Amino acid sequence: MENKNKGCANGNQNGSKFAHITKVHPCFNEKLHDKVGRAHVPIAPKCNIGCNFCIRSINTDENRPGVAGVVLDADGAIEHVKEVTADGPITVVGVAGPGDSLANEATFEFFEKLGKENPDLIKCMSTNGLLLPKYAEKLAELGVNTVTVTVNAVDPEIGKDIYAFVHYDGKVYKGKEGAEILLKNQLEGIKKVTDLGVIVKVNSVLIPGLNDKHIVEIAKKVKECGASLMNVLPLIPLNKMADYEKPDCMMMETVRGEVEEILPVFRACTQCRADAYGIPGKKHEDHHLGITPQSHY
Repeated sequence: MENKNKGCANGNQNGSKFAHITKVHPCFNEKLHDKVGRAHVPIAPKCNIGCNFCIRSINTDENRPGVAGVVLDADGAIEHVKEVTADGPITVVGVAGPGDSLANEATFEFFEKLGKENPDLIKCMSTNGLLLPKYAEKLAELGVNTVTVTVNAVDPEIGKDIYAFVHYDGKVYKGKEGAEILLKNQLEGIKKVTDLGVIVKVNSVLIPGLNDKHIVEIAKKVKECGASLMNVLPLIPLNKMADYEKPDCMMMETVRGEVEEILPVFRACTQCRADAYGIPGKKHEDHHLGITPQSHY
């Protein structure tokens, strides 16, 4: 399977719309990051790929992606949004897990209801991109403004060491074959959704010794496909990558500097939980919400 998406060369950059988003979105504008609030609603527990550095968890202790204190249904998430918007200056509401947003039907139900209840809020979501080509049009129809796609490689030879499996169209793929499917869909999905007017930010987890020399190639390719911004995150050594070293500040700054010659780089990310809300770093984030956790896998 060819891993390069040749159709990405003319990706839509959405310049004017991106400028509008940066004025109000704390994850697209570092100057707003500690001034404007966001709310992540934990309604997407299922995931369709296995990242070797990821452990999804339901707890109230860890502050990282893939973690939530509870899992809500769409109606519960709408009530939660009402509460947090009444409590503080929330401008953005997003679905960020604790699994993959597009692998959970509740994501679409929630966005449809949010559009009716709070049409002025910016709607965003994060995804691994496996199902993005399939659902790009649906997201645009639901009024989703921004999508963050985590792309950790554009070379399946590297991707095969990052992903343990890819569950796609009823089959489980491993190794290079699984990585090829994921990487192809990520690039195709980014182009498709940006062509529909949705702003895309790409997250890349920097893994020392594996993709640290490859991040700049990711930046080049996702820019071709229409991505407007990139966020380079340090590996949190967990799961099968527990023995990997976390990248130091020098490595992070070097890679971010290289990427910045290609795409704007967002540097204020705090690697939030899937149920985080409020102003990052300024408000205690309550993850209990007074709700008994539901079954989540």
